[in-house]
Amino acid sequence: MAFDLGTSGVSLPTAGIVIAVISSFINGSTFVLQKKGILRARDRGGSYLKDVVWWSGTLFMIVGQILNFLAYNAAPAVIVTPLGALGVLFGAVLASWILEEHLNYLGKLGCVLCCCGSVVLILHAPKAEAVTSRLELEERLADPVFQIYALLVVLLLIVLIVWIAPAHGTSNIMVYVAICSLLGSFTVPSSKGLGLVAQDAFGGESSSSRALALFLGLLGTLAVSILIQFRFINKALECFSSNTFEAIYYVTFTCTVILASALLFKEWTALTIIDSLAMLCGLITVFVGVALLRKSQEAVLTWKQEEAREKID
Repeated sequence: MAFDLGTSGVSLPTAGIVIAVISSFINGSTFVLQKKGILRARDRGGSYLKDVVWWSGTLFMIVGQILNFLAYNAAPAVIVTPLGALGVLFGAVLASWILEEHLNYLGKLGCVLCCCGSVVLILHAPKAEAVTSRLELEERLADPVFQIYALLVVLLLIVLIVWIAPAHGTSNIMVYVAICSLLGSFTVPSSKGLGLVAQDAFGGESSSSRALALFLGLLGTLAVSILIQFRFINKALECFSSNTFEAIYYVTFTCTVILASALLFKEWTALTIIDSLAMLCGLITVFVGVALLRKSQEAVLTWKQEEAREKID
């Protein structure tokens, strides 16, 4: 059902779709601008934290996330989320123009397959049951299945950040991608939970210390997750092309968020056989797309190494 926004005559879902499209294009430019800032700082021999282009990309990222929040509150997630694929395609075009990161045919095919597979996953993922109160959210957070999953994710992140990233992060793009994507298991549920808890935490006379503690816990989790994610996104952009990282990051982030949401909101209980098969096909498509993108990245690196040797000779 569509609701009118004031007297503008624009229906709420339509407004959400428009906002989601705009945010997708803004998000598609963030990695490109940050990568450009990193390259500019490297040429000058300084830090990218002093580069205006890098800061413009960071500002775009903040604006894009705000618009994402508005879009999710103005239209169903099943409509908004697939539109994120537009950002991947736009980012690839922008990277080819600004950074001269030209994808070969394998890379272009991989990028398209990643987007198509992710859209299929999103469209056929089971829909969440509405959680409308803090008590319902607390009940879901206390579920042993979700708690075990969250503990496993935390342990995996510790292993990746402390041991694997220092040794293999600069040579294997999947290390940084895995860290940033796994953090999505906390950022998205925390973002949704804050809106439910805020009313009870700051509701005047009806506010409770338990609600305030939960609000601060969710806010702290969100802040830490975003800061760590932001750090490793920039570490990835220092070593790898922006269009390859963005495409792989988009699909892995989508998969981890779907899994976390399914466990937290018990969505898996409503999964049908047809949806399961469709999601399996989408997952296979994503894996093929990621494999092609990595193959394309390896081919580009090999070509650059051979070109550097020829210049030396």
